[in-house]
Amino acid sequence: MTETGPKQPTAAVWRRHWRSILAVFVLGISSGFPWVLISSGMMAWLKATGYTRTEIGFYGLVFLAFSVNFLWSPLVDRLKVPFVHRAGQRRGWILAMQWVMAGACLVLATVDPSDGLAPIKYLAFVIAAAAATQDIAIDAYRIELVEAGDDRHMALLSAMATAGWWTGFSGLGALPFLLVDRFPGGWPAQYGLMAFYLMVLACITLFLPREKPHVPANHSDEAYVRRAQALGPGVLHQATFWFGAGFALWIWLAIGLPGIPATPLNNLLVFIAGLLAFVTCARLFFREDSVSASRVESTTLGPVDRVMARTLATFAEPVRDFFQRTGVSLALAILLFIFLFKIGEAFLGRMSIVFYKEVGFTDAEIGTYSKLISWWVTIAFSLLGGWVSARYGLLKGLFSGGIAMAASNLMFAWLAFRGPDTTLLAAAVIVDGFTSAWSTVAFVGFLSILCSKTFSAAQYAALASLGTLGRTFLASYSGWVVDLMGGNWPAFFVLTALMVIPSLILLAFIRKRVQGHLDTLTAPTDNA
Repeated sequence: MTETGPKQPTAAVWRRHWRSILAVFVLGISSGFPWVLISSGMMAWLKATGYTRTEIGFYGLVFLAFSVNFLWSPLVDRLKVPFVHRAGQRRGWILAMQWVMAGACLVLATVDPSDGLAPIKYLAFVIAAAAATQDIAIDAYRIELVEAGDDRHMALLSAMATAGWWTGFSGLGALPFLLVDRFPGGWPAQYGLMAFYLMVLACITLFLPREKPHVPANHSDEAYVRRAQALGPGVLHQATFWFGAGFALWIWLAIGLPGIPATPLNNLLVFIAGLLAFVTCARLFFREDSVSASRVESTTLGPVDRVMARTLATFAEPVRDFFQRTGVSLALAILLFIFLFKIGEAFLGRMSIVFYKEVGFTDAEIGTYSKLISWWVTIAFSLLGGWVSARYGLLKGLFSGGIAMAASNLMFAWLAFRGPDTTLLAAAVIVDGFTSAWSTVAFVGFLSILCSKTFSAAQYAALASLGTLGRTFLASYSGWVVDLMGGNWPAFFVLTALMVIPSLILLAFIRKRVQGHLDTLTAPTDNA
């Protein structure tokens, strides 16, 4: 059901879909826990071994996998994993990645970091890549559990996914820190235990609700081969070159532009160059709307050329399907909204620890209020945000969540005036956690319901990555903005509150068109 249809009571949605809601919560735990393996747990282990902050700093490259997983997400839609594919297209990928992470943890348990960081780095990257791929499959599984257009069910699943992630990261992730000093073996033993936790999660995955059979859009391959035949091998080779160039440029950007200074200007130029390469590929390959039968019959493609055409089909068809179902103008407006929506929150988050330190809070106060309290607040208000979005609809949830998110930033402006007041800090953290969870649940649900079931993995990963791009790329200027303001923290937080206004104005202009589009999502297009 959509917002304009008869409203099914939220309690009835819970009763009807409790198995899928519980399944998404468990998979949220599976999504959040790997961050302990490669982030907090790993950092604590390396620090305990005696490595300096500088030596540990380069280790952050392993998180590259989460930034660029959209680049290989179409493969999760297309390919089946050997041996476990009978569990389903999505559960098969989830199981395989859980086993890979568990195996890497077992190997880590035998590694001595004092012998060098290289083995740690490579194993951590394996875990990161597997976790990022698992996230693609989990998001697709969540989307495919929902009947087309049922935004209330989607809102509840989004809430449980958020609550599950924080439970895996902060709840289950607290166990290694609680046990490391109480049992012999230190961190190597804890990584052995964490491999066991992953295997338990894998066993639970086997008993989750079975997904509907997934039908990859293989039928579109031949259409792309015919188009390649009509255009000729020369154009196909040019299109493939530009596709590869765009792919390589964005990978280079994601890993920090090795070889040149990673300045904001260079980042922007490389991003634009990659985008132009993809646009050039699209203009070459889609420049003809019809395919001449005589020309197709007169052109023979070799096996390599056919592979090129099918590769373009795998990566281009999810994008083409999204624009075809949504319409070009509405699709562009939605993409701009996704890019802008969370920028203010990202600016605040990027500078929050710096602000706490400059205002005068201690490390213990920062850890207690901004981390521990934030965990419980996020879980509790994710559930409340899911109820709000399920009861009143995802678009209303986005509007109200965006306004509340902007208002909560003003709490930090007040804190900047007051100084290191722990009571006010607790209030600011609670309000920020509430509004962040509320808006995130609506945002995740909104992205999810836009995706076609056939291309759910690729389309959700791409939309989510666009939102991440807005938060990470533009938020990199946050420190520069604070300096430009002469360290005026109250003014900075007022500015972050104002940053959400453009996205809300845009959403107000396109709301009726978006709602109309959501109302038509009763049978998403599964073909080209």
